[in-house]
Amino acid sequence: MPLQVSDYSWQQTKTAVFLSLPLKGVCVRDADVFCTENYLKVNFPPFLFEAFLYAPIDDASSKAKIGNDTVVFTLYKKEAAMWETLSLTGVDKEMLQKIREKSILQAQERAKEAIEAKATAKREDQKYALDAMMKIEEEERKKIEDMKENERIKATKELEAWKECQRKAEEQKRIQREEKLRQKEKQIEEERKNLKHKSLPRNSSRYLATKGRNLENIFSEKLKEDSIPAPRSVGSIKINFTPRVFPTALRESQVAEEEEWLHKQAEARRAMNTDIPELCDLKEEEKNPEWLKDKGNKLFATENYLAAINAYNLAIRLNNKIPLLYLNRAACHLKLKNLHKAIEDSSKESCSFESIK
Repeated sequence: MPLQVSDYSWQQTKTAVFLSLPLKGVCVRDADVFCTENYLKVNFPPFLFEAFLYAPIDDASSKAKIGNDTVVFTLYKKEAAMWETLSLTGVDKEMLQKIREKSILQAQERAKEAIEAKATAKREDQKYALDAMMKIEEEERKKIEDMKENERIKATKELEAWKECQRKAEEQKRIQREEKLRQKEKQIEEERKNLKHKSLPRNSSRYLATKGRNLENIFSEKLKEDSIPAPRSVGSIKINFTPRVFPTALRESQVAEEEEWLHKQAEARRAMNTDIPELCDLKEEEKNPEWLKDKGNKLFATENYLAAINAYNLAIRLNNKIPLLYLNRAACHLKLKNLHKAIEDSSKESCSFESIK
């Protein structure tokens, strides 16, 4: 049974009540204080103090100070008035129990409201933080897009400036060529006039005429060289030769043996195509494991790892004695994070390499 504490002192003003409750050895850690607007309780085992207050108080602003074997309460009244007593008198136990239960329910509701308010405030803080983060990310994205746009505009301007410089250089070269041609024409015309005005023997005149024609020919050839069109575009001509199976001369050929050999090769090819359905749509050169290995290497270089694996798979089915096929396929699996398959192909590559040795 707890010991009811009745040795206490209290004072009041119109707005506040000062209660001093002596408890030997009381401390903040062990004392349990419960206060509502009509009920006050202090539990410090084995001591217990209860007070059913005379009038309502403002429990939110009221204070309690624990120390020096005493608990001091400062209770602020809701209505400014003087109390006749600290606790209610002349009230039966059932009424006191109802007041106690009502006070507990009020405290629970307030605690629930405080928890909900705290959760709401937390959600608001998270929403604010998320909005702020999204705003920062949007600003960063816009900044990056602006930088890209500025770089694009700058590169476009530089390209346009370079094109303009190239155009001016080409124009300058064309003007220089035309100027040289005009100078040559003028020089030839002056030489012709000088030759006409000179009085020379017939042979000399003939020689000059011939020289003039030669100069004209030289000039015309220069003009032709300057006006030579651009070379034709490169093309390719496909030439089909008659296939010959054997390079053996006809006089040394054994037709029966050759036909038998060809028949066996055709049968073997048909059997191989039956075993591997993927070879039905392939050309002859595409059925070569070396060709498939090179094709897989090209696909690996373009980062098309799945297609490269398919090429290596078909090559291995055609010839499983080439170690590089397993090694290259292991590299593709490693790029695709298929670690178990990469280890398996690496092990197969080592075994195949030992068998070749």
